[in-house]
Amino acid sequence: MKKALILLAAVVIAGCAGSQKEASGLPLEAPDGTPPAAAAAVTSGNGLFAKNQWEQAQAQYEAALKTHPTLAEAHYDLALTLDRLGKKAEATAHYKEAANLAPGNRVIWNAPPFHQHGADVRESIVDKKRPHPDPQRPY
Repeated sequence: MKKALILLAAVVIAGCAGSQKEASGLPLEAPDGTPPAAAAAVTSGNGLFAKNQWEQAQAQYEAALKTHPTLAEAHYDLALTLDRLGKKAEATAHYKEAANLAPGNRVIWNAPPFHQHGADVRESIVDKKRPHPDPQRPY
């Protein structure tokens, strides 16, 4: 019985831990179906992000957004980068945009600003005036 309780506790703890990507604040890849130029810019930005080359990563994510302005993952990745550059207000704006564009994406909705300010601000942080998220989003 004691072993069963220990095993159950371990399973519950592991289940609550979330994915590695959620916990680590890593940038997201562009989803399938993203225009090739935007996807390439996100991939390039992610490589630069991994090397702590924040300004260059920022430029790549901004290039992706020029090609595909509704790419939630690029907004999220840009927000992560801006956070590391100390541009908190700009980062928050991109976290909000990512959340508006991908309302069901748990990684985006578990972004640092939401954790820093608590779950009760999630509703106030999202722009309620946006009528529809990107219809191509799978979530």
